[in-house]
Amino acid sequence: HFDHSSPLVRPSQHLPPPLHHRRHAMPPNPKKGSHSYDYDLFVIGAGSGGVRAARISATHGAKVAVAEDRELGGTCVNVGCVPKKLFVYGSHYKHDCHDARFFGWDAMSPGDLNWPALIANKDKEIARLNGIYERLLSNAGAELIPGRAKLTGAHSVEVAGKTYTADKILIATGSWPSIPDIPGKELVISSNEAFYLPKLPKKVIIVGGGYIAVEFAGIFSGYGSDVSLVYRGGLFLRGFDEDARKFVAEQYTARGIDLRFNANIAKVEKNDDGSLLATYEDGSQMTADTIMYATGRLPKTKNLGLEEVGVKMGKKGEVIVNEYSQTNIENIYCVGDATDRMNLTPIALAEGHCFADTEFGDNVRIASYDLVPTTIFCQPPLGTCGLTEAEARAKFGDEDVVIFKSSFKPLKHTLTDSPERAFYKLIVQKSTDKVVGAHLCEASAGEVIQLMGVAMKAGATKRNFDETIGVHPTSAEELVTMRTPSK
Repeated sequence: HFDHSSPLVRPSQHLPPPLHHRRHAMPPNPKKGSHSYDYDLFVIGAGSGGVRAARISATHGAKVAVAEDRELGGTCVNVGCVPKKLFVYGSHYKHDCHDARFFGWDAMSPGDLNWPALIANKDKEIARLNGIYERLLSNAGAELIPGRAKLTGAHSVEVAGKTYTADKILIATGSWPSIPDIPGKELVISSNEAFYLPKLPKKVIIVGGGYIAVEFAGIFSGYGSDVSLVYRGGLFLRGFDEDARKFVAEQYTARGIDLRFNANIAKVEKNDDGSLLATYEDGSQMTADTIMYATGRLPKTKNLGLEEVGVKMGKKGEVIVNEYSQTNIENIYCVGDATDRMNLTPIALAEGHCFADTEFGDNVRIASYDLVPTTIFCQPPLGTCGLTEAEARAKFGDEDVVIFKSSFKPLKHTLTDSPERAFYKLIVQKSTDKVVGAHLCEASAGEVIQLMGVAMKAGATKRNFDETIGVHPTSAEELVTMRTPSK
């Protein structure tokens, strides 16, 4: 999963400058086990990147240990991608039952919401996934060590008072929600706590303009909460394509979500009835049952002993690494959100897998940050891959960029009274005819953009799209039928 009020990090923005050293491309590091340490690899953190790195390294024959002081699977499994998507599914049913009447189902009604049942069913599924992660490690031969790990040296780690040594150490501790230091900070929640609320709030204020804030605004609204989304900037989803950002804002306003841009909360107080009073910087006030902050995430690297060992870190606590995820300490590596490169679960998986293959699999490779497809599960979802229009124009020049875009009412909603529309946009480099950016906002955006990523990775041109027969009737056929440039 990926947060924040920070923008989607583009490849040109996220990679740190090269370190003074580079690992040797060939041959790979010393033979597994040719040392006196307890393990070939010690991984700190059993989230997506850490488990992938540990599992693949172990299958390559390395002796691996993994330390984790929380539930297995990290943010994505426990308080990120997976439960978020389950909540998104659930938030649709009220609207689906309403829409069903237009298709002849007169008696369709969602009934009363049983919020505790949702939480219990979600918890049951997450527990199942926790077990799967544990089995993935054990089946691969990796040893799981419960507890908080801390570096005590370049080759040593302490967990629960016991010291372990390893030839290589991998940091994979992820990130954690960051809430600004305002009066009443202790009264608000982050996305972590949102997954465990005892009841659905009637009125919720969400502070932030990144994808987590936007996703939860859609979730709570879909379940029936009165939602205000507060963002200090002029338009949320900074870093994404501007046409797409405006389209999502229009869709949210049409759904009745209160969007408050260029606004910020100065303090939060608790009323006598238990509700919360938010005072904005302009002096206005608003009462809510729940106030949720989604104003960014910071690398979870404090108290790991990194500074003491001499690992170079950035201003936000991010671990500085080279293209091989290697720190300035030759045998210490870091993958995933703790590096604050491109904070996406599939990226952490790729980084972990590349690390394992390079260090233990005789297959030197690095993760690719180019043309990464991703989706914000707002309502409707926004899928994106490649350059925004602004980035394309800055990179190629206005004369070498051609834009194709379309907005329309999906076939399903020609029978309903829903205000939902669909949006498709292709960005083409004129001189090569290559599609360099794709942005679409519609019900199946997450599925469609995955395949768009494959096509764009393969170097698909606009002519390739034009020569492809559309699947009719679908919204996605718009990708192969847009012929007239918009600009």
